[in-house]
Amino acid sequence: MAEEATQNGEAGAQAPVKMNVLAQFVRDLSFENILAQKGSGGEVQPDVQVQVNLDAKKRSAENQYEVVLKLKVESKSKGTDAMLFILEMDYAGVFHIENVPEEQLHPFLLIECPRMIFPFARRIVSDVTRDGGFPPLNLEMIDFVALYRNEIMRRQQQAAASGEQKLDA
Repeated sequence: MAEEATQNGEAGAQAPVKMNVLAQFVRDLSFENILAQKGSGGEVQPDVQVQVNLDAKKRSAENQYEVVLKLKVESKSKGTDAMLFILEMDYAGVFHIENVPEEQLHPFLLIECPRMIFPFARRIVSDVTRDGGFPPLNLEMIDFVALYRNEIMRRQQQAAASGEQKLDA
């Protein structure tokens, strides 16, 4: 019983996770209104495809990390597949993170941090598409947990496939 209380006491004494967003900024932004460049007009029905990539790295300052949310949005006209616009944006956040166990840091950086900055990136996408001559594009919420799990599975499959190729050689 005393041993159990000691274990619970130690678990309860673990410092709470601390996360502060120190900065957010657009690292890179590109918007091409291809429809206007071609001089086309008329009624179009857009088909929008969104690609999301994440990158995280440790900064030189202690407990600081930079997480970059990379969005690529392509809009094509349904039926003709004519490109309407392309938007590419790298949106970064600088975070101060403490008390996250080392084995949990990678998923924390690629799930919780993007979750914090996504609403701001979403707003920029909406403003840029509106200012670019299209109706504002309001991105749907992104499930960063599912995105993380899919990437881990993809890497495991890739590692397994490369291992099989080495065995065949």
